[in-house]
Amino acid sequence: MDREERKTINQGQEDEMEIYGYNLCRWKLAIVSLGVVCTGGFLLLLLYWMPEWRVKATCIRAAIKDCEVVLLRTTDEFRMWFCAKIRFLSLESHLFLSPKSTGNKVSNGHAVHLTESLTEENRHGMNKYSQIQSQQIRYFTHYSVKYFWNDTLHNFDFLKKLLYGINEIAVKVPSVFKLLIKEVLNPFYIFQLFSVILWSTDEYYYYALAIVIMSVVSIVSSLYSIRKQYIMLHDMVAAHSTVRVSVCRVDEEIEEIFSTDLVPGDVMVIPLNGIVMPCDAVLINGTCIVNESMLTGESVPVTKTNLPNPSVNIKGMEDELYNPEIHKRHTLFCGTTVIQTRFYTGELVKAIVVRTGFSTSKGQLVRSILYPKPTDFKLYRDAYLFLLCLVAVAGVGFIYTIVNSILNKVEAGEIIIESLDIITITVPPALPAAMTAGIVYAQRRLKKIGIFCISPQRINICGQLNLVCFDKTGTLTEDGLDLWGIQRVENRCFLLPEENVCNEILVKSQFVACMATCHSLTKIEGVLSGDPLDLKMFEAIGWILEEPTEEETALHNRIMPTVVRPPKQLLPESTPAGSQEMELFELPAIYEIGIVRQFPFSSALQRMGVVTRVLGDKKMDAYMKGAPEVIASLCKSETVPVDFEKVLEDYTKQGFRVIALAHRKLESKLTWHKVQNISRDAIENNMDFMGLIIMQNKLKKETPAVLEDLHKANIRTVMVTGDNMLTAVSVARDCGMILPQDKVIIAEALPPKDGKVAKINWHYADTLTQYSKSSAIDSEAIPMKLAHDSLEDLQVTRYHFAMNGKSFSVILEHFQDLAPKLMLHGTVFARMAPDQKTQLVEALQNVDYFVGMCGDGANDCGALKRAHGGISLSELEASVASPFTSKTPSISCVPNLIREGRAALMTSFCVFKFMALYSIIQYFSVTLLYSILSNLGDFQFLFIDLAIILVVVFTMSLNPAWKELVAQRPPSGLISGALLFSVLSQIIICIGFQSLGFFWVKQQPWYKERYPHPPICNTTTSLYWNSSHLYNETKFDTHNIQNYENTTVFFISSFQYLIVAVAFSKGKPFRQPCYRNYFFVVSVIILYVFILFIMLHPVSSVDQVLQIVCVPYRWRITMLMIILVNALVSIMVENFFLDMVLWKVVFNRDRQGEYRFTTQPPQESVDQWGKCCLPWTLGCRKKIPKAKYMYLAQELLVDPEWPPKPQTTTEAKSIKENG
Repeated sequence: MDREERKTINQGQEDEMEIYGYNLCRWKLAIVSLGVVCTGGFLLLLLYWMPEWRVKATCIRAAIKDCEVVLLRTTDEFRMWFCAKIRFLSLESHLFLSPKSTGNKVSNGHAVHLTESLTEENRHGMNKYSQIQSQQIRYFTHYSVKYFWNDTLHNFDFLKKLLYGINEIAVKVPSVFKLLIKEVLNPFYIFQLFSVILWSTDEYYYYALAIVIMSVVSIVSSLYSIRKQYIMLHDMVAAHSTVRVSVCRVDEEIEEIFSTDLVPGDVMVIPLNGIVMPCDAVLINGTCIVNESMLTGESVPVTKTNLPNPSVNIKGMEDELYNPEIHKRHTLFCGTTVIQTRFYTGELVKAIVVRTGFSTSKGQLVRSILYPKPTDFKLYRDAYLFLLCLVAVAGVGFIYTIVNSILNKVEAGEIIIESLDIITITVPPALPAAMTAGIVYAQRRLKKIGIFCISPQRINICGQLNLVCFDKTGTLTEDGLDLWGIQRVENRCFLLPEENVCNEILVKSQFVACMATCHSLTKIEGVLSGDPLDLKMFEAIGWILEEPTEEETALHNRIMPTVVRPPKQLLPESTPAGSQEMELFELPAIYEIGIVRQFPFSSALQRMGVVTRVLGDKKMDAYMKGAPEVIASLCKSETVPVDFEKVLEDYTKQGFRVIALAHRKLESKLTWHKVQNISRDAIENNMDFMGLIIMQNKLKKETPAVLEDLHKANIRTVMVTGDNMLTAVSVARDCGMILPQDKVIIAEALPPKDGKVAKINWHYADTLTQYSKSSAIDSEAIPMKLAHDSLEDLQVTRYHFAMNGKSFSVILEHFQDLAPKLMLHGTVFARMAPDQKTQLVEALQNVDYFVGMCGDGANDCGALKRAHGGISLSELEASVASPFTSKTPSISCVPNLIREGRAALMTSFCVFKFMALYSIIQYFSVTLLYSILSNLGDFQFLFIDLAIILVVVFTMSLNPAWKELVAQRPPSGLISGALLFSVLSQIIICIGFQSLGFFWVKQQPWYKERYPHPPICNTTTSLYWNSSHLYNETKFDTHNIQNYENTTVFFISSFQYLIVAVAFSKGKPFRQPCYRNYFFVVSVIILYVFILFIMLHPVSSVDQVLQIVCVPYRWRITMLMIILVNALVSIMVENFFLDMVLWKVVFNRDRQGEYRFTTQPPQESVDQWGKCCLPWTLGCRKKIPKAKYMYLAQELLVDPEWPPKPQTTTEAKSIKENG
């Protein structure tokens, strides 16, 4: 039954979900209603928190096509449950398709091939719906997307293409009341409400009031920040959500409509002065200059050209189907700004609407912000586990209190209050507020150093990062490229490199003509703008670019929309006749080149091309520039120099960015109209190779030092770039990512072809000893990179894998067993597309690395979102997807973020340990006093909870981060050996000394069960004790608060809270020492002095309020001795025994071995040890490490076939060695 009724929606996508159908069941509903009444509404709350339980408790399984409620479960690692109600949409009342738009869906020749236009299935559906006009369509809404029932698929379909809603990205700002209800129904606040009610019945009003005030402040601040974020997002989306647009109707009639009425298939006219796009649309006429910074973070305007005419061959039509990702150079995305349009006389710039509302690229970005994925971190999972342990302890106390009270014949009402009170003592209501304090302080410190955070919970996760991926251009290196020189080709030979391109000799050469025309530059308000590389190249030749007005375009008879020409001073007075190359241009005195057609740069093709015409020439020229390997493959072999590969390798090894140029004279039969419709492949082949442009991309001055800091801290660094492989390897060596003596193994993976299986060819790159001098890290510094390791082990870690995007994709698809091994030592990933960067981050996470990603936001949005800690160096709107944004475009923010993350993580551990100890100390105090039917007084509780705990918790979190990164990493969870030992040892010490005081006071000769009147005090040492003190004693002590046990336990426990606070407030190596935390130091000293004063020199007014009894002076000194010994033991165990002995001897015993395989300090061995009991420590050590990368490192260490030998081949499924 289950298998039949389970369907999957959004299959293969990020938000893939399983779907189950249910119908409401009345008898189940009646039972649940009764349960809600019996539990006083608690069952209702439980069902509100658990959607799966809610549906299963009130419904029965049903077929999905007939169900009333759907239950959804995500298929990712979180397996989260959601439920949604099925609603109905009446087709007769909902005009889903206007006749005007249907008539025009295929009015343009390009539109019939769009995948987003009507498919056969939809046409069939439309006919069916036209026959049954009154039919109702079933749908449900989840995360702002409507899913309609599709009879053909027998499943719910994502936004069925027939049923388009209003074209808007509606970010509704919830009312304050709605947000309040949602916030207040949080389990934490419900528990607080329960605690406050309980304390009020026990007349413990003051602390109840304090908790209420804290909760109100917390709720108000939370509501304010949540509502502020909603309003900001709403304003960002709503700013351009509704505009008036022109749409083409039948017979070229133009109609103005609101953008909210647009549906896929509408032909939209792009206005001359630009527009902020209200939808995703594909250009079918004209050219647009677009600013896509909102989506990509790239502020450079992009040229969008019209979708080329598809092949006439009907069989090839499937290959021509439009896809927004493949054809993004022709797609205007929602939210991007069209700055300018280019058109030809009498033609409008038109685009067909392909996606609207939340299905647009901007809609998907907004959805990812509105509904972020939950943060999965071991700390939070362990925190819940720890809370469950505290609940179990509370359960023991609960039973003990009931049994003890019944045996002592206590009233039933008092038994209930006291037993429930134990639960509120053991699970402190202030715990979540205390835990978030450290994160809030860390967020403030990050803001001070220019790092902004939109996901504060991720700060803790950044403390665990052990691998950081860096984009190259603009991140490790300077943003701009400088033209180093050119190297032309003549007669299949490279000429000498030339530095100056702007000279009279070269002005009319085809090489310079290519540099002048083959780019995507445009003038915006008179200023040249475009790709930085294109700008540098154009500036180097000193030419002038002119974009004609509409009137001028008409004069040129639609031939030359953009013209480039050299400055007059470069043109010789008479054309020299010496060179054959110059003879081509001997005709006119005015020398101008018009750009007739542009083929924009495509990262998939790694090239761009143009078709141009020199003024007065009959034939047109085609120019092409791009990646040298690609350009050479498209040129005639007789024009490519024999030493092409060697020259290219020489340049790339030195870290230069190399671009190749090619040219071809087109046939005279190719007219302007034919060129506009010809396919790219028809032009870009059989070309003449012209030479290379060599660009220099300098390292940022802070890059080597930052990478050295990360290496010293045993944090792996990986380069992921869109640049050439050898250039990337060279930059990796220059910046110290790869050390001079390390080997680089290039993995060249080839997909299956002609019946042969996929294979990987392994090549060893040169060791580049000649460039070691320029390397940022000198050979003497090498041992520092492998902290605590010896040079004998260097051979194990001296190799790095490098591969390009194509090889990476082949390896992921065909070599799934090899992929994790390559992730372990993969350092350079070149020619990576944006989606491949995301896949790389996922692959690294799959082997249990905590991955950071640092990029400039241009192509890194997906990877920045997917990484544990994504840091964008761009402040543009696209960085909204990144958890962290740095104000300064420098990678120095990475170690700063990791340091703050480690400090915040350690603060969280300190606070959690302190709150756990606070709970247990108070729990044990109360349990001891319950045994004699006593308790702590209201003001004693208040003093402990408010004056000690809250002050300590909020000041102990203020320790700043340690000034440098260390090789050691903090534990990732609470259930780790060191932390468990720390907590358990302190619990035993505190319980021991409390018990000692409690039982020892009973042995004193002056001890009496009930507090005597007058009190037993040394009058000689208690002159302050006058008759007024007896006023309180005359009243009858109903709760038996005032007794010797109570006073003893109160003083000892009060000091214990401060002792563990000091013991747990550790500084180095992750935080500054606690004596640097002035607020904490001052608070603790004041509290110590105050408690010591009232203990040694009783003050009657204070004693009355705190319900403390007068004890002999000798016992006060005895208590002081107990406290001093307690303090000494606690601090010795925590700071000496745990840190010096156990950490080094037990927890770090096999660290040396681990360094040998990973050069990381894996904390997982410590975590694993913590899961075992103390007696079996040694046995536990021998178990397989938990982190996959550590396990792999152990395997590879004994694998004789790894790393692969030079010049060998690995085939998919079967391995063959070709030495």
